[in-house]
Amino acid sequence: MTGERLKGRLLLLVVTALWGSTFVAIKLAVGVVAPSVVILVRFALAALVFLPWLRREPRLLVNGLELGFWLCAGYATQTVGLQYTSASQSAFITVLNVILVPILAAALGQRVRWPVWAAAVLAVAGVALLTGGVTHINVGDAWTLLCALTYAVYVLRLGHCAGRYPLLPLTAAQLWGVVVFAVLWTAAARPSFAHMPWLLLVYLGLATTALTTLLQTLGQRWVSAPEAAVIYALEPVWAAAFAVAVLGERLGALGMSGAGLIVLATVLSQWPAVAARLRGPRPLRVPRSRGGR
Repeated sequence: MTGERLKGRLLLLVVTALWGSTFVAIKLAVGVVAPSVVILVRFALAALVFLPWLRREPRLLVNGLELGFWLCAGYATQTVGLQYTSASQSAFITVLNVILVPILAAALGQRVRWPVWAAAVLAVAGVALLTGGVTHINVGDAWTLLCALTYAVYVLRLGHCAGRYPLLPLTAAQLWGVVVFAVLWTAAARPSFAHMPWLLLVYLGLATTALTTLLQTLGQRWVSAPEAAVIYALEPVWAAAFAVAVLGERLGALGMSGAGLIVLATVLSQWPAVAARLRGPRPLRVPRSRGGR
């Protein structure tokens, strides 16, 4: 393993740890202020960091606004859900977006291999164990499932747009798109801005939104996308660890089993790409001439 690949993997591990910590931070923040305030302040701070890269290109701004809508929907439903469900449970249900992406891709006509379908079955079983069964899913879990779905749509649309624009300008356009929808949400909800948990909000905006975007970009210069996807599967593990350490949450035996199945499903869903990467490129075959040996 080269030094650059090791550095890239370590950076992505830091990213997953920061992502995992967001569930506890949001859980604490929504106990003080409304979810719309958390989303607005979090993304406004991150968007300000990327302001120097915001370009006045109509097509870029339109695509950024669309991506911002799906991103805002994903984070908003997750934040609302955390008002009613635990941080660890929210993390494991959110990770289902890794399974939903190929399912939606197949619905759009793309080929999906059998490990992904096996992963979907494992994920459903894991959620059932984690939540105590369908009859025991609370309203927070339902919001979090909606988060997984909307974020899956975001990932698909981002894959469509990512190759069309430079990374930093597209990132800036997305973040400002989120701010637009967060302002509309906040204006409609009219929440109170008293007793703002600024330490938590600054952490969410700068560390788990702006910083993770930069570290993710840098890390994936040296780590392939399939390898990175497997590393990202560690996010719910970090979330559970933070929930236990900070909030004193406990999953129990069934919860731990369900969490393990979801992590296994996440890794299995990425196996075709990982296996292809491990095999390496196929050797080129030189066709024989008809007159030669």
